Amino acid sequence: MPENKPKASVATKLAPEQETSSHISVHPLYTPSDLDGWDYDRDLNFPGQFPYTRGVQATMYRGRLWTMRQYAGMGDAEESNRRYKYLLSNGTTGLSVAFDLPTQIGLDSDNPLATGEVGKVGVAIDSIDDMMRLFDGIDLEKISTSMTINATASILLALYIVTARRTGRDVRKLSGTVQNDVLKEYIARGTYIYPPAQAMRIITDIFSYAHQNVPEWNTISISGYHMREAGCTAVQEVAFTLANGISYVQAAIDAGLGVDDFAPRLSFFFNAHSNFLEEVAKFRAARRMWARIMRDHFGARNPKSLMLRFHTQTAGSTLTAQQPENNIVRTALQAMAAVLGGTQSLHTNSFDEALALPTEQSARIALRTQQIVAYESGAAQTVDPLAGSYYIESLTNQIETQAREYLDKIDAMGGTLKAIERGFIQQEIQNAAYEYQRSVDKREAIVVGVNAFEQEKEKPIPLLHMDESLERKQVERLRAVRAQRDPAKWQAALKKVEDTARGTGNLMPPIVEAVEANATVGEISDAMRHVYGEYQETVVI
Repeated sequence: MPENKPKASVATKLAPEQETSSHISVHPLYTPSDLDGWDYDRDLNFPGQFPYTRGVQATMYRGRLWTMRQYAGMGDAEESNRRYKYLLSNGTTGLSVAFDLPTQIGLDSDNPLATGEVGKVGVAIDSIDDMMRLFDGIDLEKISTSMTINATASILLALYIVTARRTGRDVRKLSGTVQNDVLKEYIARGTYIYPPAQAMRIITDIFSYAHQNVPEWNTISISGYHMREAGCTAVQEVAFTLANGISYVQAAIDAGLGVDDFAPRLSFFFNAHSNFLEEVAKFRAARRMWARIMRDHFGARNPKSLMLRFHTQTAGSTLTAQQPENNIVRTALQAMAAVLGGTQSLHTNSFDEALALPTEQSARIALRTQQIVAYESGAAQTVDPLAGSYYIESLTNQIETQAREYLDKIDAMGGTLKAIERGFIQQEIQNAAYEYQRSVDKREAIVVGVNAFEQEKEKPIPLLHMDESLERKQVERLRAVRAQRDPAKWQAALKKVEDTARGTGNLMPPIVEAVEANATVGEISDAMRHVYGEYQETVVI
């Protein structure tokens, strides 16, 4: 070693202190001393082995690449079906369905409250007729479908099952995910319908039904993504997501389900932001924490119950309307973080999404970004290539420590539902969002093209514009479905949904029966509204 090389302690003093987006101090240099007490077998181990820090499969991407999804849905079923076929023809390996707001909150397209929102931020689905058109010409046995749907997840899953049956597919071979995570709706997003206790019952009914009837289906995607979009830090994303996961597992156990019967089908959904190494460490810490929670707290024994399998979407909140082409670089960086963090599936945002729904060209560039990472970067050639980095392992440890402190606070409050009722989680996210915005306003955090390196004049880019007549056409189709159905069969099916909601039976079979009888998403939702009422938000100031 050259005599003039500074020691670590000297080098540390040469640079000012910095921190990650979660306010974790970052030293200018990391050495073995930053890993005092760290144990390879306990904290890392091999990929595919407890605590799964290095990944849930032994071979990871050498065995199989992540599923490449592109979140898409716009206008009516035909328009979205065309986009899905376009993406599949360009190499997408899984579908990801975006639904419009009326569908998400259980309103039919002709409901007065749906006016102006039909098909705007996703596809409008009112009945089995729409679902059949949405997947026309797509073999549901051969494609994995993720549906970003929460309050009405039971109905959309029923629609998917009936669509598969009507096209001659084996329901037991269906693979995919319903997001079905209502707790984060109360926290950060707002597309809830029912009060928490009743919403949790519907969720656990889905767990039980899918275990018996759709065994390859992921029954929930426990989502940190939306809380991160609302402004939380990476540490908070891990903590609040796992806190929600703990609540779902406990609710299922309380409903009489065996933990190893449903836990292997739990999945997670995380955000990928631009603080590259913090994001990699975040994914690794979340995997390790979940494995320990499931083994030590819930007593799970099936190794698959301990594995945190997750989908990642790049960060929509980081995309800028200014110099939108810069978003291609942001998305590539975030995609690489997700891959090096060991994601099981990935959606890459399109560069124009701060301005409009993606065009075909921008969606193709986003997909090509994943393909370049997969086939050109070399990132998929070895498992967890950053393992053993003093910085990565130290950061993984610190994220776990700080996330555990949050979990302890939430547990002391009586659990996640109590923490939501008190507004604790919401307030923490609001505070983090406010702090970040202040740092941008003060130029302490640089956003390229927004508060630094600006351009006075920018060339406009082509945007996707939805046909305003789509809403009228959707309403006409809906009314035609109502006019053609068997009134007696339809009324009996809806009554069975309502009666089951008043009792203790599983809600999924009567919901499937109602879908078969051409009941609409709004009507089935209303049948449960009559029993459960609607949730009123806790206002946090």
